[in-house]
Amino acid sequence: MNNDSGLTDELVSRFGPSFFNLQLTVDEVVTLWVAKENITAVLQYLKLEIPQRFELLYDLCAIDERSHAKKNGSATGDFSIVYHLLSLQRNRFIRLKVGLHGEYPTMPSITSLWKNANWYEREVYDMFGINFEGHPNLRRILMPLTWEGHPLRKEHPARATEMGPFKLWDEKQDREQEALQFRPEDWGMKRQSEDADFMFLNLGPQHPGTHGVLRIILQLDGENIVDAVPDIGFHHRGAEKMGERQSWHTYIPYTDRVDYLGGVMNNLAYLLAVEKLAGIIVPDRVKVMRIMLCEFFRIASHLVWYGTFAQDLGQLSPVFYMFTDREKVFNIVEAICGARMHPNWFRIGGVAQDLPLGWDKLVREFVAYFPKKLREYDQMVMRNSIFKARTIGIGIYTLNEALEWGVTGPGLRACGLDWDFRKKQPYSGYENFDFDIPTAQNGDCYDRALVRVEEMRQSLRIIDQCLKNMPEGSYKSDHPLTTPPLKKNTMQDIETLITHFLNVSWGPVIPSGEGMSCIEATKGANSYYLTSDGNTSPYRVRIRTPSFPHMQMLPYISKGYTIADLLSILGSMDYVLADIDR
Repeated sequence: MNNDSGLTDELVSRFGPSFFNLQLTVDEVVTLWVAKENITAVLQYLKLEIPQRFELLYDLCAIDERSHAKKNGSATGDFSIVYHLLSLQRNRFIRLKVGLHGEYPTMPSITSLWKNANWYEREVYDMFGINFEGHPNLRRILMPLTWEGHPLRKEHPARATEMGPFKLWDEKQDREQEALQFRPEDWGMKRQSEDADFMFLNLGPQHPGTHGVLRIILQLDGENIVDAVPDIGFHHRGAEKMGERQSWHTYIPYTDRVDYLGGVMNNLAYLLAVEKLAGIIVPDRVKVMRIMLCEFFRIASHLVWYGTFAQDLGQLSPVFYMFTDREKVFNIVEAICGARMHPNWFRIGGVAQDLPLGWDKLVREFVAYFPKKLREYDQMVMRNSIFKARTIGIGIYTLNEALEWGVTGPGLRACGLDWDFRKKQPYSGYENFDFDIPTAQNGDCYDRALVRVEEMRQSLRIIDQCLKNMPEGSYKSDHPLTTPPLKKNTMQDIETLITHFLNVSWGPVIPSGEGMSCIEATKGANSYYLTSDGNTSPYRVRIRTPSFPHMQMLPYISKGYTIADLLSILGSMDYVLADIDR
């Protein structure tokens, strides 16, 4: 993500220098402040008119600036709205920021420009109370409709202990139950057509096919889906709010729980952004160790998806075989990290400890063992006639539609585009590895499965290269902000001992600034956009997850199919509820 002065020149030549204020950031993403009245015109130009367009609305979020000690040299207001756009042709991000004034400001909606702006704007409204004029249905999305306040505003309490004991009196229970009632008219739905009454059916939030606490209200004409409304937020834990009250170091375990099947990948996405802010360069050994563990978790996550996808379509045996192989992966993870699903093993500037004796034997055995199992699963699942009948030609979307809705990862590659952050914007040394980016052409449930199956083979190639080319060296950087610092240095002088004590007790003080990191996670593009005001805790933690925009697309790709087809579509999306809700 290199700075692109040419892009700034293009915008200035189109709109004039008075339109923009440039802000320099450590991640070198072009960052421009734009006035509220000009933002729609600039976004429209970037999406539709500029050569090599910014076709993907990658993220949209807000920051409560009222307590911000260091405003990064820019004159902002009480709140700021941040747009991250991605141009696949340029292989570049651009960040546009709008300063807003007032207690509950308003912004123009951009739902007419990008379909996936709908949920992002609802999230900003829910979390900050910022209104978007022209939004088709601006209502809460993560919090209950009866919630009071906006959780990511600085005055909103961060802990339950600040809010007093919870009480559920009869009137409150009645109000909560009333809020859960679905009214089709609120969503522009009719209760009947000219020749039939529609049925409204709750799928979930406790249905096994939703893989977690997800509620989908279906508008049905017989078995056929007329429309659908995903109801999310049941798994919302306030992961971004937690980041504001944890130290930079103690927040690491919380990241494990976002895509809870991705394990250390969550750590990596967060730590890459922290290390950019702090200017920490990690040793080559750390990079390769991190990549090896990330690819093991890609395989583990895909095995869960593979087995449960087959199970959703009526095939029971694969889930037992694949979970058994996942245990073999976890045995390696546990031997190296000491824990399994949530190893919390990566650290600022490195990892928790060096690789243990015998790690290479475990990895070598798995690399030899797993290819044969993948061939077995091909015969068992991918070539099964019933599996094919229920996935081929189901849940189709085109490449343009995928970009319009913010799809990344295997879902995007199943439409024929070989976009992968490990290749396009390499991080942690991925540029030194030899592997292919699997693609497919039809954008249906079967092709999304094909891509993930081949990704496991490519992950195995990467792990094999880690095994054969593991560098010598330290397992952490010698940078003073690395946590925890090397113990042996504390015996040299009192200043070093004090630094060690403060880093362990309070955590490091990260320099003020902002930066974003992007990784190719198990389900698509995962990012942490961090803002520091030079303190021991982040000022703002923004987590961009792949599952959030993917779930938003569900109504669009499920209309006209049956409920049975919907389970195929849900399974092929490979989402995680904590990845949606955070």
